[in-house]
Amino acid sequence: MSGVLQLKAVDLAFGKVMALRGVELGIAAGERVALIGSNGSGKSTLLRVLHGLLPPTRGQVLRDRSARQAMVFQRPFVLRTSALNNVALGLWIGGTPWKQAREGALSALESVGLAEVAPRNARSLSGGQQQRLALARAWSLQPDLLFLDEPTSSLDPHAKREVEALMSDFARGGLTLVFASHNLGQVKRLATRVIYLERGRVLADLPVHDFFNGPKLARASHEADLFLKGELN
Repeated sequence: MSGVLQLKAVDLAFGKVMALRGVELGIAAGERVALIGSNGSGKSTLLRVLHGLLPPTRGQVLRDRSARQAMVFQRPFVLRTSALNNVALGLWIGGTPWKQAREGALSALESVGLAEVAPRNARSLSGGQQQRLALARAWSLQPDLLFLDEPTSSLDPHAKREVEALMSDFARGGLTLVFASHNLGQVKRLATRVIYLERGRVLADLPVHDFFNGPKLARASHEADLFLKGELN
């Protein structure tokens, strides 16, 4: 298998609803891949298939078993305990002794600028801080691939810039990023490649420059053009 992850003719059905249809793609180490499309296009579902949270109805998902993975969700789940414990628990569940897990958690919180809130209850943090906490929790696992589902959609502009800066820092360290986003400016800033989905199908898979600057035909469809103009959510 070439790359760290490959999908071959993947379908996914929820009952009679086809969420993904015939998806073929490969992801190479170090890529920064943005998944875009209107609501219901299949972005979140595809992320979950890539991460292994949802098995495909048909087709194959081939992955490099040596590559570690983590995922950050649109609304991060935080436990009613300290920010430090929220990160340390993930390491502890993975087999790290508790003392070392807390040390690793503090280091991860420092990397996202949250060391000062380590003792605070995670649910008392702002939305931006909770998203950075989720990034710290993922980063503490030292993943090779990081999946992010609309990581800045509910954040204010300042918090969005902070999260984007962290994503850029992670990518510069060699991490492979795959993220879903409605923010086309964010896609242009962070991605090297754009995958456009429509009704569960991949209709365009192009380098970011080619997707936004190529002929309309490269943008896949009339619906894609409306999406790019901001007329579809």
